[in-house]
Amino acid sequence: MEYFEDPICRDVPTFVSSFVDSFVDFSVSGGLFLPPASLPPASQNAPANPSSSQLHTWLPSPERLIAVGDLHGDLSKSKEALRLAGLIDGSGRWIGGSATVVQIGDVLDRGGDELKILYFLEKLKREAAKDGGMIITMNGNHEIMNVEGDFRYVTKEGLEEFRAWGDWFSVGNKMKALCVGLETPKDPFQGLPTAFRGVKEEFHPGFRARIAALHPNGPISSRFLSQNTTVLVVGESVFVHGGLLPGHVSYGLQRINEEVRDWIKGLSGKFAPDYCRRSNAVVWLRKFSDESATNCDCSLLKHVLDTIPGAKRMIMGHTIQMAGINGVCNNQAIRIDVGMSKGCADGFPEVLEFIGNSPPRILTSNPYMKQYTNSLNVDTKDGLGLLLHEHGQKQVEVKA
Repeated sequence: MEYFEDPICRDVPTFVSSFVDSFVDFSVSGGLFLPPASLPPASQNAPANPSSSQLHTWLPSPERLIAVGDLHGDLSKSKEALRLAGLIDGSGRWIGGSATVVQIGDVLDRGGDELKILYFLEKLKREAAKDGGMIITMNGNHEIMNVEGDFRYVTKEGLEEFRAWGDWFSVGNKMKALCVGLETPKDPFQGLPTAFRGVKEEFHPGFRARIAALHPNGPISSRFLSQNTTVLVVGESVFVHGGLLPGHVSYGLQRINEEVRDWIKGLSGKFAPDYCRRSNAVVWLRKFSDESATNCDCSLLKHVLDTIPGAKRMIMGHTIQMAGINGVCNNQAIRIDVGMSKGCADGFPEVLEFIGNSPPRILTSNPYMKQYTNSLNVDTKDGLGLLLHEHGQKQVEVKA
């Protein structure tokens, strides 16, 4: 018993807990050390409140705004997209200065780097904050599905990543349990079955770990996904994974964000609110993202935007655009999911950039884009061209 009553362990439980958490994070994230999180002075000594975390719903226009589409478990392509925008260096460190970045959701599913991306984005959030920048992550339909326990689109690599997380997390809890003065860690696996009908036996451990990590108030869902916004307005741009209908706006954008956050934190039942489920949900809607412009309901979109003060465009992910980022309805609908993940279309990474009040432009890694614009006999200068679409013009900058 002498070991368990060691005064070092007894007197510094917070240090021990922090060390163990860093050890687990390093092991799960692929070798990342997360810098300390920046807290507003007024909140540094405030008691933890599960429903008090602040979510951004309305933000003024920043000097530079970058929109990034669906990432789907592909860390390599995620980093390529961020490097394309000059946001990270070759070592993955933030160099974006005061830029604001919006990631439109769907980090989860279809790839094996889901946790690594969550950790990487968290690291960048903290680094960006120190430079006056900001990274805002959003909920897509795949985040909602996974918190509900719908794993239809998970890969075997994704299950293995979560199985490894479960092992390291359990090791961390056992280490904490050795220290007198630390509260007994909550076991997220408690009460979960060890076998699952319809799932191959080899995947049972990963399936179980995924449930433990991502269910409402799970260690991963509460830590990472509860920080996500579901609807965001930045200046004149409305960001949402699927789309908004008049009923969503009248219900209240801030209300949607708060209710989804509270659900992910385990404060409101097993299933997501109705406006996050089914085909007309904010994370599932496709009325404005069909690749054929004629199938997009431009009149409805205009009506929705007219009900949001100052809004001129809606920026969406969710539906893969095989031709790359594009706009329809006089660029009131901009679709930024290019299917970059190898688990989707393995598309060329592209991001959307706004600088001040200038029109948006596409930054692309597609080496054929410049050739494509030249084939339309469009004047180009220093790699810049104008792509002529059915509904107006957009600048495109081609980068290798």
